[in-house]
Amino acid sequence: MQAVKEVDSGRLCAYEVSQKYGIGCSKTVMQWVRQLGSGKYGKKLRVEKPDEINQMTRLRGELRRAKEALADAHMELALERAYLAEACERINMSPEAFKKKLRGGRRTGRSRPGRN
Repeated sequence: MQAVKEVDSGRLCAYEVSQKYGIGCSKTVMQWVRQLGSGKYGKKLRVEKPDEINQMTRLRGELRRAKEALADAHMELALERAYLAEACERINMSPEAFKKKLRGGRRTGRSRPGRN
């Protein structure tokens, strides 16, 4: 514990403590410090600037809004499919046949360029 306290306080480095107390390796001392020390060593801290914090908050908000928009789009698609199925059932036509009919038979009445 004395070796851990000396490294944790910053008075000596792990190598110096291992030499002082005859401990075989400084890695052993550092393992003890990580396990038994105050937590100063072994914990990773992330230091952020204020603009980075604001950017993270903004990006989280954008992600939340994008997820909500995607959920809304999925809901609209499900409703449209249900509506199409109901409408096709009423006219005794399959949704696939209805879609084929729309693809092939729709004309706008506009003349094509070069043809009059």
